[in-house]
Amino acid sequence: ISQFFSRLTERFVNGVDVLMDTFWRIWTDLLDVLGIDASNLTHYFSPAAIANNPTRALLLIGAILLAYWFLSLFLGFFFYLLHMLFGRFFWIARVALFTLSCIYILQKYEGDPEHAVLPLCFVVAVYFMTGPVGFYWRRNTNSSLEEKMDHLDSQIRLLNIRLCRVIENLDRGSNQ
Repeated sequence: ISQFFSRLTERFVNGVDVLMDTFWRIWTDLLDVLGIDASNLTHYFSPAAIANNPTRALLLIGAILLAYWFLSLFLGFFFYLLHMLFGRFFWIARVALFTLSCIYILQKYEGDPEHAVLPLCFVVAVYFMTGPVGFYWRRNTNSSLEEKMDHLDSQIRLLNIRLCRVIENLDRGSNQ
């Protein structure tokens, strides 16, 4: 059983590596189209390069904002799709993705646990952002105040009916 799970995690890690490599190649091609040399990104972060050519800094800021936008679109669509597929059981998908992400990171950085801290923090942040405080839970709150008041009113009526039944049953029991 141990050998089966070790092979399964190896194949999972290799599959995610291929997926991440594909995304990285698409991203570097997009950066090349924007005129940013993706093979030497550290050059763009040096203060001397920014002082010599401020347009590079603007391109880098634009590329970072574009990356954030693409990432938020991808994560938003992905988790919205999961929320639509799983409905009330979305938490199972969240827990499964969180577990698989942690397994991937811990397997990837098996020999170097110090480098696993930042990716694990990112995974935990995404896990909490997709929880009850996330966009996916707030999306269904577009009902009006009147609808909410009507719902509360009907709940109060149901509670009053149940309370009357309980009181009637107690009265019957005390009369007998």
